[in-house]
Parts: sequence; C-alpha cells; structure tokens
Amino acid sequence: MSAVHVVKEIYIYPIKSLAGISVQSALAEEMGFENDRRWMLIDADNQMITQREHRIMSQFYPQISDGKISITFQDQKHEFSINEHLENAIKVNVWDDKSEVVEVNHATSKWFSQHLGFECKLVKIRKIGSRKHESTRLKETFNVSLADGYPYLLIGSKSLDFLNDKLNEKITIKRFRPNIVISSQNEHEEDDFNTFKIGEVQFKNVKPCGRCIMVNNDPENGRLKKEPLKTLSKYRNVNNSVLFGTNIVSLNSGNIKVGDAVVF
Repeated sequence: MSAVHVVKEIYIYPIKSLAGISVQSALAEEMGFENDRRWMLIDADNQMITQREHRIMSQFYPQISDGKISITFQDQKHEFSINEHLENAIKVNVWDDKSEVVEVNHATSKWFSQHLGFECKLVKIRKIGSRKHESTRLKETFNVSLADGYPYLLIGSKSLDFLNDKLNEKITIKRFRPNIVISSQNEHEEDDFNTFKIGEVQFKNVKPCGRCIMVNNDPENGRLKKEPLKTLSKYRNVNNSVLFGTNIVSLNSGNIKVGDAVVF
C-alpha cells in the first residue's frame, strides 16, 4: 500500500455542465457516483446543452439535501425532487451515444428556459442501460450516465502543480471537472494506472482524457480565457488530443471518501 496516493477531493456534477459539488464521500456505481450527471439540459431540438456554447451554465450552482436538488443562479433559486420525472421517453444523443431520458417537470424546464434565455428542458437518465458507451481501446461497452464519455475522471495533484508552474495566472482543479483528486508523486502518473482500489471500490483505468475548450472557461465568473489549453497543448498533445486526467470505470459498487488510500 502506498501512502502517497490518497483521495484529496471528491466532486459530483448532478446536472451536466453546471457547477459541481464538493463532497466528503460518495457512493460509486457503474454509471458514476450516485446523482452524478444523471440530469442534463436539452434544447428545443432535443440536443444536449453544454458550457461549450453557453458559458453561463458554470454559474448555476446545485446542492443536494433531503432528496431534493436545489439550483441557485445569481439570486434566484429553484428545486425539484431527485425522484420526480414525467413519463414520456425522449431520445437524445450524448456525442455518438444514443440515450433515453425523461423530462423532470415543466416548471423546472421553464425556470431554466427563463434564465438561459431560450427554450430548454431538464431531463433525467432513468435507469442503467439507458445509455451505452463503447471503448474502442478496451473493446468493451459500458453503461454510463450523461457524462461526456466515461463515468469517472481521476486527476493527480502533481499534474495540476506541474501545469500551474508554467502559468502566469494559477488555476484550480475545478477547471478540469474531476470526480476524484488524489495526491500524487509525479505529474500525469495517473495516465499509467491499471486497476486499483479506493475504499470499497475497485477501479480500472480506461484512457487519458482529451480536453476541449471548456477547460478555458473560468468557473469563478464564466469568462473564457486563453489558458490552460494554450500551455497544455505544448507538452500534452498526443495525436491531436490535449490530455489531462484519466478516464476510469468502477468494477463494483461501494463507498469512497476523502482520506482513503489508493491501493494498487
């Protein structure tokens, strides 16, 4: 067991592309942490809505308590029940994957439409198997949530330190929207992890994560910056993909918490 690899932070993102929630512990499931990216916003054509086009989404802050999710935007607040949804199935795409979702309720969709300034719906993925994602690298198919590709993103602390040493304006880990942040010894060593255990859960590394323009969106204010993509592309560009953090899957369900060791 290695004492150098310890869980420092855990994040969940209930609604795709909205702000995340820092938690002390989380239940890992096949599709990702419980309540992680089980919801997303879609437009009038049933296309997914993300921060790539609408940076303001980073300014919507969710919280979870008593079976409800509350969203705060500026001085406005709205809440809905975790379990509520309408019955009509809606077919959507998350990148190349087809998925089946249901609208949460009309009032919630209306609230988001008013604050984003265009018609949209908040939808939920209801059950395991509603979206499958194929890993060409592993030749395996995974049941996933509404995350971009894989259920979990892991980042080692030294990867961020190494990047920040090169930046004039330091950034926080929030730019990269990780699920699990661990203390590490060397930059980007997480890329080479194979299988490992945290708490009750066995994880498997799938592949390093290719990053997009979204990491240049400052989550503190929703402004688009030139960094860190500009600097990262100078030393982390592999086959035209800028890599930071690694995509992992869980091999069983169970709890993990801040302070847990990573056991190889």
